[in-house]
Amino acid sequence: MMLSETPKKNKNMPSRLMSSLFFSSSKTLSSLSSFPSSHTPSTHIKFSETMMEETIENAESIISKWDLNSSFYKATSLFQHNRKEAQEFLKSVKDLQRAMHFLISENSTSKKLILAQNLMQIAMKRLENEFYQILSKNRDHLDPESVSGRSLGGSSDSDDEDDIQSKDKLEIAGDSVTEVDRVSELAMTDLKSIAECMISLGYGKECVKIYKIIRKSIVEEGLYHLGIEKFRSSQIHKMNREDFEQIIKKWITVTKIAVKMLFFGEIVLCNHVFSKSEKIRESCFSGVTKEAAFRLFRFPELITKSRHSHEEVFQLMELYEAVFELKPEIEFIFDFKSTKAVKLQALSSLVKLGDSIRTILSEFESTIQKDSSRTPVFGGGIHPLTQSAMTFISSLADYSGILSSIILDNPQARTSRLPESYFESPTSGNGSTPAVSVHLAWLILVLLCKLDNKAELYKDVSLSYLFLANNLHFIVEKVRTTNLMYLLGHDWVLKHTKKVKQYASNYESMAWTKVFSSLPEKNTSAITPEMVKECFMRFNVTFEEAYRKQTSWFVQDGKLRDQLKVSIAKKLVPEYQEFYDMYLAMLTGEKNLELLVRFSPDDLGNYLSDLFHGTSTSGSSTSSSSLFQSQGCIPH
Repeated sequence: MMLSETPKKNKNMPSRLMSSLFFSSSKTLSSLSSFPSSHTPSTHIKFSETMMEETIENAESIISKWDLNSSFYKATSLFQHNRKEAQEFLKSVKDLQRAMHFLISENSTSKKLILAQNLMQIAMKRLENEFYQILSKNRDHLDPESVSGRSLGGSSDSDDEDDIQSKDKLEIAGDSVTEVDRVSELAMTDLKSIAECMISLGYGKECVKIYKIIRKSIVEEGLYHLGIEKFRSSQIHKMNREDFEQIIKKWITVTKIAVKMLFFGEIVLCNHVFSKSEKIRESCFSGVTKEAAFRLFRFPELITKSRHSHEEVFQLMELYEAVFELKPEIEFIFDFKSTKAVKLQALSSLVKLGDSIRTILSEFESTIQKDSSRTPVFGGGIHPLTQSAMTFISSLADYSGILSSIILDNPQARTSRLPESYFESPTSGNGSTPAVSVHLAWLILVLLCKLDNKAELYKDVSLSYLFLANNLHFIVEKVRTTNLMYLLGHDWVLKHTKKVKQYASNYESMAWTKVFSSLPEKNTSAITPEMVKECFMRFNVTFEEAYRKQTSWFVQDGKLRDQLKVSIAKKLVPEYQEFYDMYLAMLTGEKNLELLVRFSPDDLGNYLSDLFHGTSTSGSSTSSSSLFQSQGCIPH
């Protein structure tokens, strides 16, 4: 009923109100019928009727005073004007109800009953107005932050006098509570007193309607000020990357505030104001929050329909984590049957986020397996697939906690495709390898298998081994320096570091075999000057060929590059030094000796320093390259 309208039920009020009051007052009627047996029934009834009529007359004085049609009291709040008088008003309304119960049952033709009915109408209009005014004028004091700080109470047996006495105590407390807390507490207690009075008299619908309209607008306004917008899937799909990330961050922040303060504050307020009626509590809370909460928790589901790229999986995981962490609170707050749809929507968003994330991970694995590029990486360097895949996988490791939950939600993912011996560490409490560790290790294994295929694209077998050493070393370093280390473990790193060394050894063997073979074996006897000349010339050709090829080969990691150079030098230089010292004297007197013996042992170290920089022989080491050229080792 609108406050400015004359109640439409005046005309039919006597019969309807009498009927509703009669059927809602069986306890009152039974108590009124138990008088002492020393009085005759007729005397007892006459005496009681007189008492009830006096009660109606007493109620008339205070109820009529606060008639909304009164020029003075129309714009004045009863509960703000005089709390003691507010207490008397509520007591008078209850007394009036009891008097009406009696007259309905004992003397339904009493003229006082008509007066009582009119007074009840006046009282309900006043209380309805008070309820509206308290809700409207205290929007700031009944904000979620103030209300959510209270404990979540349920039904209460306290009566109106207790509530108003608690207000008086709160006022006496003074500085012990803040002004906001004080006003909030008083407003909540007033609302509860009015609501219980109106509901007990059959005016619950009017009370609930006002409550829903005002509080729903506060919830919607709260979400609006927090920055929540209404999006369609098409809008989300068209967002650029930066805007998309920004809207995800905002949603997560706002949703945490909405659940922990806005919705929780509403359930606290609802439980307090309508503490004596679970049915009304549910109706009010559902009417106030259901629509906004449903819309809020549907947002992640819209995201899953619009965004599926690998780069955006991290935003999806952040969304998943936020909803997952809020799930217990959502289930607790929206525990009513009528708000089940809200819980189901939050759960649906969580499930679809998980499905979407698992789909992206599966597509990522397929992308690695289906990579069909046939162009070998120049110089056996790091393949772009290695870089992009390991960047993605190492970033996944930063979300290992929530990723573990997502993976475990998929029964198929619980069965490891890795051999049992693949992992020696780490293990979980039950001795098994964590699901997220297994999954990330599997992705890396898929990448390694693909790199094996890529290595076959090189015509030079030694270069294919250098390529494998390069890429596996990159992968191991990525694991060692990120959170992957905690997930895959020290043993994994050691095992794959050994593989890097094996690839490097294979490279050396294949790349430098001809150079080493050009020198005579140590136990060779009866070697002639012609044989020495042949060995020096063969060494010149094979070393020049190896040098020319490998100056264009590339090892990105400086440490690995130096290790390879040192390893080659330690094997080649001493062996050449021994041959050089032993047989150079046999060529004394030879014409054009500098063409026969192009390299001194000291020169080899300079030339080896030019290797693995991915440049031509004229670009990496000026001194050694120019020397090489002056000796006629670089063809023009």
